[in-house]
Amino acid sequence: MNDYKVPKEILARVKSISEEILKHNYNYYVLDKPEITDHLYDQLFRELQELEAKYPSVSSEHSPTKRVGGEPLSSFSIFKHDPPMMSLDNIFSKDELIVYEERILRFLEKENGKKKFDYVIEPKLDGVAVEVIYTDGNFSYGGTRGDGINGEDVTENLRTIRSLPLRLLRGKDLPVSPKYLSIRGEVVFPISSFHDLNIKREKEGVSLFANPRNAAAGSLRQLDSSVTSSRPLDIFFYALGRCEGYDFSSQSEMLEILPKWGLPVSPFATVCSSTEEIYLLYQDFLEKRRNFSYELDGMVIKVNSFSYQKLLGNTSRAPRWATAYKFPAESSTTIVKDIIFQVGRTGTVTPVAILKPVKVGGVEVSRATLHNEGEIFRKDILVGDTVNIERAGDVIPKISSVINSKRPKDAYRKNFPEKCPVCEKLLYKHIDEAAIRCTNVLCSAVVSERIKHFASTSAMDIDGLGEKMIEKLVTSEYVNEPSDLYRLRFEKLLLLDRMGNKSAKNLIDSIEKSKNTTLDRFIFSLGIRFVGDRVSKIIALNYKSINELMHADKESLLKLDDIGEIVAESIVTFFSTLESLKFVENLLEVGISFNINENEQNDVKEGAFSNKSFVITGTLKKIKRADAKKLIEKLGGRLLGSVSNKTDYLILGDDPGKKYNDALKLGIEILNEDKFENLLAGV
Repeated sequence: MNDYKVPKEILARVKSISEEILKHNYNYYVLDKPEITDHLYDQLFRELQELEAKYPSVSSEHSPTKRVGGEPLSSFSIFKHDPPMMSLDNIFSKDELIVYEERILRFLEKENGKKKFDYVIEPKLDGVAVEVIYTDGNFSYGGTRGDGINGEDVTENLRTIRSLPLRLLRGKDLPVSPKYLSIRGEVVFPISSFHDLNIKREKEGVSLFANPRNAAAGSLRQLDSSVTSSRPLDIFFYALGRCEGYDFSSQSEMLEILPKWGLPVSPFATVCSSTEEIYLLYQDFLEKRRNFSYELDGMVIKVNSFSYQKLLGNTSRAPRWATAYKFPAESSTTIVKDIIFQVGRTGTVTPVAILKPVKVGGVEVSRATLHNEGEIFRKDILVGDTVNIERAGDVIPKISSVINSKRPKDAYRKNFPEKCPVCEKLLYKHIDEAAIRCTNVLCSAVVSERIKHFASTSAMDIDGLGEKMIEKLVTSEYVNEPSDLYRLRFEKLLLLDRMGNKSAKNLIDSIEKSKNTTLDRFIFSLGIRFVGDRVSKIIALNYKSINELMHADKESLLKLDDIGEIVAESIVTFFSTLESLKFVENLLEVGISFNINENEQNDVKEGAFSNKSFVITGTLKKIKRADAKKLIEKLGGRLLGSVSNKTDYLILGDDPGKKYNDALKLGIEILNEDKFENLLAGV
């Protein structure tokens, strides 16, 4: 129906309800001061839905009703950041805080002789970094951080977040909103809702989220925005990208103005004038962390003045005017109730401590991996022991030590089994390895883990094929190897427990979609020992097809950068067995094809570091290894696992190992973190 046919009173009512809902969203999600009951809010929302259904032309993309999610996407498009979203350097102690301020003072004194400045301190929310764009006061689009230059366009999913305004607030008493505003923030998942979601997922038989950040990321990266809409995501803004039409002078001014436009900002932001004040606030944040609604992993220190921020500038990856003061690993004590033994995709049997559930870092922990038999003896862990559990950020919970003084008299050692705990075949231990393996390729645990790896994000990326679903498919004998996934039929899936029409269709569609992949993903999905995603990429750049790789000899593989004796031998051994050849042949028969991205190849091969090889040793403080690797590869370089004559640079961190001595002997150029930073700055 066209606008001219819509009664004026209807147009006025739609406008009135929309503005009223916008105001109530602001009161509820930003100010946390609701003015009406949920029932009255629902009535308004339902009335607007009914009017838009009756008069479709009155509906706009900025209507509050659009938060329920739209049609599923086939994939995410690229979101470009302008300017780039940078990472933060980290500090971990009061001494490092003082050194950080001294560095700022020296820089500012050098630039303009001024020294006096203050800081804004904000809690470091542990979520997913995003950027959102407003044009003429309306939400236009937004994307994830990605590599800081390119992220994923998740506009439709961001639109479903209730605390993100679809239109900036306007009014005669409010500052005029900018014509163009790009603003950075963090999408977070409330801790209480995280636990509720995991309980629901467990009942549905799908894999659990590891932590609230993982839940936020998983929710924001849904191709079906209606799924995102069902999750209680929140968003808080903390930094400008670009702003046209309003000039901010400081971080504190920005944090004051944004809420007036309806944009929620980091809670508990505080202005401090000295490192002593910052340190006291850090202690306060440590206490607040325990009862905070969202996960925190530290606090962010920012020079308040935007003019000083501009003077300080950035390094190649991080602003000099901001740093993250990270919290120490959270710990707790609990009791080891049992030690069980799990079988992985390569047959490796791993001991796992079953713990009396305890909260560590806002997440309930009930198990901890013990890695191998040697760790049980080294840490002297007995069933019944009271142990210290640590967890830092995304790190898997670990047993750091045993409290021997609390060891009960009936504590006992759990011996490593001689037979596989699943198929009861004899286990095998190679003389040169710590791992103990089940060599039965038909062991149901091995099959499940192999399929789990095959379907993982870095491999074939089959959405909806979680751990519980894989177990159902394997135990029902619907799937005995990955190729069987592509032979599944809709009708057969419906016979599985708790499998509905929609879930079955989504799984079939997701499996079918995965048939079109890239060669490197396919190589990684095969689960060849010692062949991770990085090695898979190197192989895919040098071999035109999987058939060519299957016939490669050890000598040709050794010519590739970062392919050593062990990796080359593992690849040749894998393809030398009839079982592996049949495994690959079955996958090709079901229609898997390869779409090689030539642009990605060129990105890797060409750049300022083209034909340069790097090795990292020791602990890096200024940059994470993963970030260093991305920077090197982005500039065309290669990160190697060991030092050889092929190595151009060794990046040196604290407590270096054997690689440092090898580099000295071979005369390899050694870069500490400052020199590496200078090298990056010069490209």
